[in-house]
Amino acid sequence: MKRSAGILPCRKKDGKVEVYLGHLGGIFWKNKKRSWGIIKGEVREGESDEEAAKREFFEETGKRVEADLIDLGEIRTSSKILHIFAMKQDLDTDIRSNMVTIEYKGKKLAFPEIDRARWFEIDEAREVIIASQKPFLQRVLQVCL
Repeated sequence: MKRSAGILPCRKKDGKVEVYLGHLGGIFWKNKKRSWGIIKGEVREGESDEEAAKREFFEETGKRVEADLIDLGEIRTSSKILHIFAMKQDLDTDIRSNMVTIEYKGKKLAFPEIDRARWFEIDEAREVIIASQKPFLQRVLQVCL
């Protein structure tokens, strides 16, 4: 089964925990409510989950990870295992994502993998995050309080 690893930045602002999520780019996600997610990607052969999480975060945001990572564990989805790390760091939302190209209806489309990033309070994040990633919101609360 494929593995993906990612980083869920968190911060405390005005006494509330907030998380940093990326909006999935491309036409498929443009109008979907649950189109925000943890910045993550596939673990390559010979790469640790933590190394993959840092690489993917850089590729999708243009930001290097300098903070210590806190292991939030894994969940199994229908198609892969997700291993997510929290990071206590305040980040700006100005990102520079890698581009992806797909073929759709006979045309090649290129778009950023993540087209924007934003901080969400936990309750709001629960409403917009991809459903399979919701368990990590409860876990991050315990480390970012």
